[in-house]
Amino acid sequence: MSSEPKTEPLDRRRFLGAAGLAGAGLAASALPLRAQEAKPDPLITEVQDWNRYLGEGVDKRPYGTPSPFEKHIVRRDVSWLTASPDSSVNFTPLHELDGIITPSGLCFERHHGGIAEINPANHRLMIHGLVDKPLVFTMEDIRRMPRQNHVHFLECAANSGMEWRGAQLNGCQFTHGMIHNVMYTGVPLKLLLAEAGLKPSAKWLMLEGADASGMNRSLPIEKALDDVLIAFAMNGEALRPEQGYPLRAVVPGWEGNIWVKWLRRIEAGDKPWQAREETSKYTDLLADGRSRRYTFIMDAKSVVTNPSPQAPLKHKGRNVLSGLAWSGRGTIKRVDVTLDGGKNWQSARIDGPVLEKSLTRFYVDFDWAGQELLIQSRAMDSTGYVQPTKDELRKVRGVNSIYHNNGIQTWHVRPNGETENVEIA
Repeated sequence: MSSEPKTEPLDRRRFLGAAGLAGAGLAASALPLRAQEAKPDPLITEVQDWNRYLGEGVDKRPYGTPSPFEKHIVRRDVSWLTASPDSSVNFTPLHELDGIITPSGLCFERHHGGIAEINPANHRLMIHGLVDKPLVFTMEDIRRMPRQNHVHFLECAANSGMEWRGAQLNGCQFTHGMIHNVMYTGVPLKLLLAEAGLKPSAKWLMLEGADASGMNRSLPIEKALDDVLIAFAMNGEALRPEQGYPLRAVVPGWEGNIWVKWLRRIEAGDKPWQAREETSKYTDLLADGRSRRYTFIMDAKSVVTNPSPQAPLKHKGRNVLSGLAWSGRGTIKRVDVTLDGGKNWQSARIDGPVLEKSLTRFYVDFDWAGQELLIQSRAMDSTGYVQPTKDELRKVRGVNSIYHNNGIQTWHVRPNGETENVEIA
């Protein structure tokens, strides 16, 4: 399914200030929700069809699917972003989700040669190069090794990449939806490397996929021996084909391109391979023409998912602001939220598990009387790093890159509740 978000010229999206937003600060405590006055309601007083007839039996849906009333909650692509859907991306509907775990069927996809459909019985993982004993593992071999379970976010380095030069895509699904967060099950890479025996001269690994593009990336040996997982399951079941079935790399906190899917080969060497995806791509072009390379870590970032352009405010009075924060360097310690473009900030309520290199959910309960709002969130991680504004980021990095944009996002809520992507200065 394809959907193209609305775009407008940048001068319509660039705000010169937050004038007229006085009194839009966060309420100290939301007013109680007033119940409707009791009166006859046919949805209560009359028998409905779902009360009247028997439903489907347990044999009708051997693999469960969402309710048909939720059919609009899907990944969406932006067709004009790439020349072909075979080497493209779609986006997680962040505004439709809650908690921190992304349903497997809604995890964004990024492919370089389309989805590889692989029979696990025919899949092999080879480890060779600067090792004592080159090895080939079958899937059964890997499944018989000690396994671990970890929850981590996977974020594409190009997430928010269209926003470097100004507000562009109207919806957090499109500005921030190249991210998902699941529980992975697999074998620590260091166990596989121990089987092969790394030579002292091995400083880098090259991970290669079995898809049509032969996607490959160089990985420093220090990270490989730290927390990298070779995963065969996500959210309690086998990887989905679009997520690398039957085997993929999980590289916590680092850019998604290095999480090689359909993993078939690991070569140990003494230096990086200078692959296409780390030279012409996935480098950060600076204002002076130089490029930053091997910028693996995804810095602290956050976004308010509700309200947002695809989830406008519909009711005056009591409302719940919700969002996500994450950091590739550790855990999220605090998230601040403003409703008036940065004049007043309040710490959000973090709820649910706070895990390392994982999405973290935050909330703010507030009252809305129909005034205009400029909503932002700002994350701080366990290292003390504070999410920068877009202008702070541009002063250091310029606007030529498309990668590693973790600047603060702004949503403008109009008096009618409609919400759009803007910037303020």
